[in-house]
Amino acid sequence: MKLLTRSIEQASPVLPAPVSSPDGGSLELGRQPKLMILYASYGEGHLQAAKAIRDSLVQRGIHRTVLVDLMAEAHPLLNELTRKIYRTSYTILPGVYGWVYDLTRPMKSNTLFAAWLHSFGRSKLRKLLQQEQPDVLLHTFPIFAGPASRGLFRPPLTGAVVTDYDLHRRWVHPGIDRYYVATDDMQAEMRDAGIAPERICVTGIPVRQGFEKCHQHSDREQLLRYDLDPTLPLVLIMGGGSGIMNGITAACSLLLQQPDLQIALVCGRNEAFASETRRHFHTHPAGDRLHVFGYVDALHELMQLASCLVTKPGGLTLAEGLAAGVPLVLYRPMPGQERRNADFLIQKDVAAAAGTPAELADEILKLFADPERLRERSHRQMELGKADGAIRIADDLLQRLFGYTDSEYHFSPSFDQGGHMDELYPEALR
Repeated sequence: MKLLTRSIEQASPVLPAPVSSPDGGSLELGRQPKLMILYASYGEGHLQAAKAIRDSLVQRGIHRTVLVDLMAEAHPLLNELTRKIYRTSYTILPGVYGWVYDLTRPMKSNTLFAAWLHSFGRSKLRKLLQQEQPDVLLHTFPIFAGPASRGLFRPPLTGAVVTDYDLHRRWVHPGIDRYYVATDDMQAEMRDAGIAPERICVTGIPVRQGFEKCHQHSDREQLLRYDLDPTLPLVLIMGGGSGIMNGITAACSLLLQQPDLQIALVCGRNEAFASETRRHFHTHPAGDRLHVFGYVDALHELMQLASCLVTKPGGLTLAEGLAAGVPLVLYRPMPGQERRNADFLIQKDVAAAAGTPAELADEILKLFADPERLRERSHRQMELGKADGAIRIADDLLQRLFGYTDSEYHFSPSFDQGGHMDELYPEALR
């Protein structure tokens, strides 16, 4: 099964002037730069981050981006096994996962354990790098098989996009040229870990297109399109791409006891849970105020309609909620990065957490009873979140390769989005 995915690659306009790589070399003339983004399929977030960056590069006229699920390509059986373990860890011994995360969190890149973790996929990546010859190797998951290897083709620029609000030291590696992080706090933590400040860029976690123009408001036409009641506040409940949220049915029952709210429950790709929930509430007296959705691609539309977002505290979903400015209630954070993500946002007073259905309903009702608190939290969230994280990363990569800055040049949309091929590069680079 071929898991290597490519963006649209069409005939590329010629670059008429040399452009220098960060190591002083020269990028090959007569072609666009090529980027390879490595991700992993442990949840949806790492792939979504990779796609967001790719799409932002397309907006800048850069088409040659290759997305690779390295573990799936290199070790398909091991990948499926570890993904299953990851999914079941939500319900079976979640404390063990958290214990391992906390134990390895301060690990250093020069240890044997770190070298072993970063060795997965090395042989496959060697072949891919020789085949693709990318100018940039970017990671949205911390398997640094390329930078850790000697004798491999080394792209002019390597980067890592940290997709959480907590820094596990697995992300810190001497072979990475550029780090893209969510917050100033993480930048400071990376400096304390010995990373030079000029190698760290605070961009926010990259989120998909649509969130840069997303802000909380009530749109009657949009609400009706989703079959929602324009007169009632909306509680949006998300379980992540796999729709994993134990006890959420009980929480919905408690919330529906309140006559003046409605619920949109997004089950992701968990079709069985979606069907079971619909059956459970089919005869419920307030079942018409519970709207069950499967996987929703245009999440920004639902988030901007919501008065409150209930979610597991995965990095990408939190970044989207912050960008949308929708008040957050974090349900049953799993020990490990979820718990640490939640602790960070609670400390910043932009989220609350709940561990049981009763606590969840109580936190939501307390928010709804205090409109001023809702507004203040929404304002603080939008200050902390960065809806344009993917564009910031794309622009920084181009600046590293070409010296491009958006204030000096403007890359028009690519020709597959209606732009003209002559407009793909700034005049100074033609």
